[in-house]
Amino acid sequence: MHDSSYYSKLGFKSGLEIHQRLATSHKLFCACNPNLTEEDQIGRVERVQRAVAGETGAVDASTRFESGKRRNFIYNSFRDATCLVDIDEEPPHDLNKEALDVALQIVAIFDSKIPDEIEVMRKGVVDGSDPSGFQRTMQVGYNGYMELNRKNIPIPTIFLEEESSGIVSQDENVVVYNTDRLGIPLVEIDTDPVLSTPQEVKEVAYKIGMLLRLTGKVQRGIGTIRQDVNLSIKDGARVEIKGFQELDIVDAIIENEVERQLNLLKLRKELLNRHAQVYQPIDVTSVFGGTSSKIIKENTKNGGVVYGVRLEGFEGIIGHEINPNRRLGSEISDYAKVSGIKGIIHSDEEMEKYSISQEEIDVLKQRLDIKGRDAFMLVSGQKDASKSAIERAIIRAKIALKEVPSETRMADSKNLTTRFLRPIAGGSRMYPETDSKPMELDAGKYEKMKVSAPNIEATIKRLRKQINNDQLAEQMLKSPLLPTYNLIVEKSSVDPKFVAAFLLEKMKEMRRSGLEIDALTDDVLVYVFTGYANGDITKNAVEEIIKQIPRNVDQVERIVADKKLTKITGKGLKKLLEGFKEKDKGMLIKQVMSKYRLNVDGEELNSLLK
Repeated sequence: MHDSSYYSKLGFKSGLEIHQRLATSHKLFCACNPNLTEEDQIGRVERVQRAVAGETGAVDASTRFESGKRRNFIYNSFRDATCLVDIDEEPPHDLNKEALDVALQIVAIFDSKIPDEIEVMRKGVVDGSDPSGFQRTMQVGYNGYMELNRKNIPIPTIFLEEESSGIVSQDENVVVYNTDRLGIPLVEIDTDPVLSTPQEVKEVAYKIGMLLRLTGKVQRGIGTIRQDVNLSIKDGARVEIKGFQELDIVDAIIENEVERQLNLLKLRKELLNRHAQVYQPIDVTSVFGGTSSKIIKENTKNGGVVYGVRLEGFEGIIGHEINPNRRLGSEISDYAKVSGIKGIIHSDEEMEKYSISQEEIDVLKQRLDIKGRDAFMLVSGQKDASKSAIERAIIRAKIALKEVPSETRMADSKNLTTRFLRPIAGGSRMYPETDSKPMELDAGKYEKMKVSAPNIEATIKRLRKQINNDQLAEQMLKSPLLPTYNLIVEKSSVDPKFVAAFLLEKMKEMRRSGLEIDALTDDVLVYVFTGYANGDITKNAVEEIIKQIPRNVDQVERIVADKKLTKITGKGLKKLLEGFKEKDKGMLIKQVMSKYRLNVDGEELNSLLK
């Protein structure tokens, strides 16, 4: 890990976009259930999308790029979670007032200004994530800020918008989405690009997530909050990295992205020193007429072709590592894959792994006029896809001679790197939503929200007092389970320290053991802890019930009945002891708890025996 002076010298700048789903009673523009469903689909809709001009009259580069993939999109619909609004067969209903209130409470946390009225806009997205080809969004706050380590971080904009559909499966031709996620209310919080180190980016993301949880009105669990990072360095390019879900690795991925750009700049310098050039593609299918290469034979059957390109001066460069398990060839291959092929073959690789013979290589070099420090790359597949792929590959190879490209990239949490997703989006994909009327905001109501906005200092003070353990209190403040803790403590008389320890430590152990702990709802957890507080079940029974991952209160009651987990207390406990003949107190407790540990409270047993 480098220090701040290292990133200062590089001219490192970064900003965040935080996307958080809200916990509301229905979706943003319809009355559908705003939670992911486990029910079976009841129908499917198929769509093809194309890019259109935005309000400026121009077609955004990112939407044009996605439209060029020419894929079909299939949308699964569900009885309680999908309606005609979701699949764009009915105009949007009135804006969810509950979602707007929650969004304004979040705006108040950052002391942002609010507009006199909100205007619903359409943001063009033709990657298939919305059946309509656009996402509805509206600005609800501007010119806010947050503080981190005595540094003010400007929050220029906050938006309330629709969540996108969730991908089920995809290949080069078809993408399948579930629409239960589509339309869930979402806030987007943007910072200015003033974050000066990868560590600071992570710290700001942690704090914003913490502030959102303090409202108690945001969804929790994997995927309910996402972080997009925008960053740039001197002589590099602005890059947007999407797909962060694990904050612990945000800084590591950013560090590798910086190194990627630095390595691309070094390769550019070397290529210019070599007077490198990229030539036009040539059909070299005939070179591989009798090839032993399974990949090429598979790709060229039924009229497939092989295209080759001479890369003058690229020898040793195309295979140069720029990130762990990533090379310049990987960058070029990412562009080619957009056209539906599986990748490229290039001369810095070992040809033996493709079963390409030396004789074929010699003929190929002659056909492409390969000399000295030249390299080559090959693309094979059906003609249209291969032609498109080799053209995209050539574009990326030529970019290597000029600059680090400005792109939207996807975070790879396994390798802690990034990969090309599409060109970076601009403002030309926005245009007004003509089916929704502008809405005036109540400035007086918002001022009251600012007065009562939650803050970290008051919350940690309360937690320390309740839990009586500073370490647990600090952990609970940072935990996504803080709203759950607050609900349990508010609705039952259970010991807050026990609740905190169970949520933070015991449930963490369960998750590591493979249990689907995140499937538990707050209603279930509140019901179980209330049962313990009321004396219906023991502390050990709480753990046993939670391990069964009940999905609702009825399932909790069935587990208690089936496993006979009702607490034995008072006269029942006295009667139980009559069945044991052991006189030694220590041995008697051991015998009873060995047999009835899920039904008997150890403290009550010990007190009774005294």
